[in-house]
Amino acid sequence: MSVFAARVCGFAEGGKRRHQLRREGRLMLNRFLSARSAAVAVAVGLAFAVTAEAKTVDPKTSSIVRGDAAALGFDPAKLDVARAALKADVASGKIAGAYLLVGRHGKVAFQEGFGVQGPGQAAPVSDETIFRIFSMTKPVVSVVAMTLVEEGKLDVDAPVSKYLPEYANLSVWQADGSSVPAAKPMLVRHLMSHTSGLIYGFITPTAPIAKAWAAGGENRNDLTAREYAKVIAKLPLKNEPGTAWNYSRSTDVLGAVVEVAGKKPLDVLVKERVTGPLGMTDTAFFQPEAKRARFAEPAKGDAGVYYDYAKPTPFLSAGGGLSSTTEDYLRFVLMLAGDGEYKGVRILKKETLARMRQDETTPEIRKAGLFFPGPGMGFGLGFSLVNDDTLQRPGNGTFSWWGIAGTEFWVDPKNDVFMVFMVQARELAMEYQRKNRTWIYDALVK
Repeated sequence: MSVFAARVCGFAEGGKRRHQLRREGRLMLNRFLSARSAAVAVAVGLAFAVTAEAKTVDPKTSSIVRGDAAALGFDPAKLDVARAALKADVASGKIAGAYLLVGRHGKVAFQEGFGVQGPGQAAPVSDETIFRIFSMTKPVVSVVAMTLVEEGKLDVDAPVSKYLPEYANLSVWQADGSSVPAAKPMLVRHLMSHTSGLIYGFITPTAPIAKAWAAGGENRNDLTAREYAKVIAKLPLKNEPGTAWNYSRSTDVLGAVVEVAGKKPLDVLVKERVTGPLGMTDTAFFQPEAKRARFAEPAKGDAGVYYDYAKPTPFLSAGGGLSSTTEDYLRFVLMLAGDGEYKGVRILKKETLARMRQDETTPEIRKAGLFFPGPGMGFGLGFSLVNDDTLQRPGNGTFSWWGIAGTEFWVDPKNDVFMVFMVQARELAMEYQRKNRTWIYDALVK
């Protein structure tokens, strides 16, 4: 598996206000300059700078607000089950290390690092250890996209071809290996909900369509996001857009759409619209060499999966390219749990986040594709969703996603529970998803 293939397996209120402030600041400045009042103009500029600065969370202030587990409704003895299990996994060599954080009502009930950052390392795992989060990149980029929607720069119901013209003439794979012109347009919301018809070849690598995709350049990482989207546009869709759910390169194509709509490179948009305002200073597509001592590595694994954090490639994968820390990603999770706002910094309007949490799938769409989130689940604009009132673990309305190396987060509004889990263990990803739910909801007693 190539490095690229591995990296997949992953008006905003603040933006609107910043835009308004910049516009008002420019208008005021022009008026003062026209009156030749340079002194007042300087004062206005200083006032504007101070106001804009207040819209960013201080990165030096921890995102972790600790609470008492029992007071938050958890049985500490049952949380110890998770602690003992993860310690045992480290002791047996199953994993090098991991970090588990669980919270409720905006406060952390349990947090602990286990083991070391990698084989042969002495540095223990901490909330500042940097992990490859792979597909947990997708929700971040989806939020960036929705900030553009709020500003009127992006329309989720518009054809992708509005932003990427090469998507006007798509084809659909046929059983005999041929392809026919697509009958339906691919919409931006299809990209965000994995109902675009695109695929990930690695999921069914021996399938004829996957082989065709590999031959057509799916796994290239020597291209920019915009160039890569052009390559994908030439490949056949597995299904007509909007008719089936298949986990796919959709978010990578969304990254190119976002670049066009936002008129800036993806990494700049992510920093300006999400990670910068939230103070997520350790979240990036590529890390500086100076942070290498904080990089997490697997106990075992394919070098093609675990790319070098500090070795940039031209491609910024919106589907799986970020690395982050527990501390950083918690800021993002708390923003989601706070209906789009964290510590006074609003990233999305409440109603925008609610739109992201609406199920884009139907029973027919789930049945037509390979819908691995499972029974009682749906998928919105960037998140998997629990959409079954009978489910309690986690509660109905929970939204979440994970990365191929086992990283995971969820926000459960019904129980007001959130969690972040970090590990580098691709072969154990599904196992830890099941265990995390058991550990946490067994411990939730009130």
